[in-house]
Amino acid sequence: MNNTPTLPATPAVPATPDRKRKRLVIGAATAVIVAALAVGAGYWWQDRQELSQASAEDCRLAQRIVTEGGEIATGPAPEAEEWWRETGTERRAQMKDGYLGIKVAQYEGWALATAQKSPEAPSAKDVQNLQEKARGHCSESGVTLTMPPLGS
Repeated sequence: MNNTPTLPATPAVPATPDRKRKRLVIGAATAVIVAALAVGAGYWWQDRQELSQASAEDCRLAQRIVTEGGEIATGPAPEAEEWWRETGTERRAQMKDGYLGIKVAQYEGWALATAQKSPEAPSAKDVQNLQEKARGHCSESGVTLTMPPLGS
């Protein structure tokens, strides 16, 4: 036999209208807080996924560099190497938007590879894809960035 004392059963307390109202208010407040957090998270996520927006000055510099790159890619390799060094230094010193700078640096490298007749020279499709990515950084600057195909 079990000699453990048992507690008397507590009668179920029916929910009063006041108690129901409190539960409803707490539930509504919780729903509002969860909705606000979801909206905030959505804005944060969208902001993180958007491209940086370069200044018009950065986009004009980028356009000048890629225009030169298209021309230098058909020239002698030693001139292309010197151009690559000089424009890289200029871009790093002057361009404030590093994300656009990365795209321009890739084009610079491709221009050099094309001048050197490297097998790693890009296809026209590669240049087109890079152009679309770079244009996204200049979409609010008023400058339409155009990257000429290399080696043509």
